Amino acid sequence: MTIPTDILSRAATQARGLAMDAVHACNSGHLGLPLGCAEIGAALYGFALRHDPDQPKWLNRDRFVLSAGHGSMFLYTWLHLSGYPKMTLEEVKKFRQLGSQTPGHPESFETAGVEATTGPLGQGVANAVGYAVSGKMAAARFNTPQHVIFDHHIICLAGDGCMQEGVSSEASAFAAHFGLDNLILIYDSNEVTLDAMAKATQSEDTAKRYEAYGWDVQTIVGHDMEAFVSALKRAKAAKSGKPQLIIAKTVIGKGIAEVEGTSKAHGEGGAKFIDTARAALGLPAEHFYVSNDVRAYFAQHKKKLAADYEKWNANYQAWRVANPAQAKLLDSGLNKEVPAGLLGKIPPFPADAKIATRKAGSDVLQPLAEALPLLISGSADLHGSTLNYIAASRDFTRDNPAGRNIRFGIREHAMAAMLNGFAYDGIFRPSGATFLVFADYARPSIRIASLASLPVIYIFTHDSIGVGEDGPTHQPVETVSGLRVMPNLDVIRPADPEETAGAFVAALERTNGPTLLCLTRQAVPMLNQIPVPQRREGVLRGGYIALKEKSKLDLILLSCGSELQLALEAAKQLGDGVRVVSLPCFDRFERQPAAYREEVLPSSCRRRVAIEAGVPDLWYRYTGLDGKVVGLNRFGLSAPGGTVMKTLGITAESVVKAAQSLPPA
Repeated sequence: MTIPTDILSRAATQARGLAMDAVHACNSGHLGLPLGCAEIGAALYGFALRHDPDQPKWLNRDRFVLSAGHGSMFLYTWLHLSGYPKMTLEEVKKFRQLGSQTPGHPESFETAGVEATTGPLGQGVANAVGYAVSGKMAAARFNTPQHVIFDHHIICLAGDGCMQEGVSSEASAFAAHFGLDNLILIYDSNEVTLDAMAKATQSEDTAKRYEAYGWDVQTIVGHDMEAFVSALKRAKAAKSGKPQLIIAKTVIGKGIAEVEGTSKAHGEGGAKFIDTARAALGLPAEHFYVSNDVRAYFAQHKKKLAADYEKWNANYQAWRVANPAQAKLLDSGLNKEVPAGLLGKIPPFPADAKIATRKAGSDVLQPLAEALPLLISGSADLHGSTLNYIAASRDFTRDNPAGRNIRFGIREHAMAAMLNGFAYDGIFRPSGATFLVFADYARPSIRIASLASLPVIYIFTHDSIGVGEDGPTHQPVETVSGLRVMPNLDVIRPADPEETAGAFVAALERTNGPTLLCLTRQAVPMLNQIPVPQRREGVLRGGYIALKEKSKLDLILLSCGSELQLALEAAKQLGDGVRVVSLPCFDRFERQPAAYREEVLPSSCRRRVAIEAGVPDLWYRYTGLDGKVVGLNRFGLSAPGGTVMKTLGITAESVVKAAQSLPPA
């Protein structure tokens, strides 16, 4: 079928007008990409993209990710012209206004047709790689010789900023190594960045760089729709086993003569020239104009897209009849179902066990992975240390796309952003691991997971100065608190193997946001003075009474993680009026009813001491100004972990001393 360039060229011109009008109306936004990539948008949404506006979650749709999220009006314009029901012209007119379908950057949870929340540059590239792995896994897991239900492509549009950010390089290297030939990256190469022409900051040959990674590369003029569609067809049909890069040479801000091709075209700088520009483009004086023939073309094209969906759906329904168990499994993933009774699937740990919570996590993971076949586990080249390998499965590779263990390599940021891609796709439950101190390498992607309410699980080990000999570079002291302040991120720091069991179940049962588990490298004792159900279920509530006072309540000791044992030890020296509270997850505790929180931490008892081997500030939320916190306002030391703890005062004796210094009730 030949692309109808005449009508789609008019659509591209009118899309430029819509973008100009929307940005001008709110005096805010980015015109460069929507104008520079208008022909690419027309070719994608008016001809080449497999999607159905009335079925935005069609399982076999092509996933289009706009990595350069600042160019959001590009996406909103084409979603509107394509006929996505909620993307009305009124919503386009409300660009960047409160409660609209057209926020400043695309939000997956706000707008149908937006596949990923993008804004920080490069995120979308790595999200797309995660999508591509998910697509490979889904095809391997669910396709049969009789019924192919997954054969879609992941198409990502990125600009110079995305390509400069390191996360895209990490993800691109991964994509090539694992042969993700269902991934097509379109590079909007306009040679301009925000501050200046791109030559001020880059001089590499991107085509050669990607060829060196192991990609197939094509270079075209981005304003030539026939050339673009031909390149896209070649990319979709490629049998090379390589991801595909289309370098589209474009003119940023094309259509506004005063700024096009310059850095001034990137943002809203050209908006003041739109009347002249619209006239030069042949647009009428009417703003937000779309001609009847363009409307008619897209309405007819929408019927074709719907017919394509119905054809696939007939095959899908036949697959469901022929494969009821697989259909049930797929439904469980899409519906984020979590089996009941997960705690009961985890055998109790021996009472005399003395193991690290990372090792306990490994033991806990195995029965949970059996109970959740769509749970995947990856690590940033640290499976041997983070111990989160699913033993009953194999590695994901280009030859074994059904494997559930992903070797991300030393790419923490790409790993976290790829996990987001899995979560956006919504079929598999993603988890990934590294050392806790390297959360800072992954933090931008963790933030997006929190913002977009993605049910990602982070299994981060080596959680404190107890790491010991590796020294202060590997001893997180501020990291846990830094993560706790992130909205919608549950940070759980379990104290022993049984609390670890509760932590993993809590992470799996939470499907409206991410959970981060902080696990020890050093061995910790079993806290047998606390009943097993109390430890496990207490973590699910975020906090609980670990040791109840034997007489009138006089003092509350609070802790979590490997330091809870120190609070319990101190309690022995401080008398019968001492209560010990385990608070492994602040946010889960805060979500409990007020009556429960008051039961655990009665406001009548203001004599409180907390201990954690980290910065103390957040603990004052629970100790109050009358209480004290035993913590660290410095980095760690290079020495055996026990020596570091003792030298820096993270001891039961420090807790006793702090408690004795409190004024009497």
